[in-house]
Amino acid sequence: GITEQDVKICGYVHEQGKPSVIVMNKWDMVEKDTNTINKYKATLQEELKFMDYFCDIFISAQTGQRVEKLLDIVNEVYLEARKRITTGQLNDVIFNAMATTEPPSVNGKRLKILYATQAEVCPPIFILFVNDETLMHFSYRRHIENVIRRSFGFKGTPIKIITRNQDKDE
Repeated sequence: GITEQDVKICGYVHEQGKPSVIVMNKWDMVEKDTNTINKYKATLQEELKFMDYFCDIFISAQTGQRVEKLLDIVNEVYLEARKRITTGQLNDVIFNAMATTEPPSVNGKRLKILYATQAEVCPPIFILFVNDETLMHFSYRRHIENVIRRSFGFKGTPIKIITRNQDKDE
């Protein structure tokens, strides 16, 4: 299973913004029934809920079970971390998300996302230009992250979202 030390290491990986694949070794040693892998995955999801984007694979180094798939998954996650989304595509997705779920209002003021762009890859960093960044609630930021993931993937990769106030001159 996953230990407290494993969770600490994963937390460090998450804080550093690194893509991640969780490899569960010695899968041949586990007594299995039809639901065993689902139970292990549920435990991983619970223990690593702060980095719910991770990929997992269950292998046995001794028997070679699924070891050949490991590098394929690592390469896939690496490519996802290097993915670049055009500003036009990103804005279409963000504006559709805002139309579907409006940002909450605070003291009668409502957050408006004016436009968004991807600033970097590895990890993907998205900048949202808004009318007032203090109106961006963490739950709506999480909603935007989930919308980006559903639309573009980013499997195994953390996403950073930065909000900036739109300058009056722009």
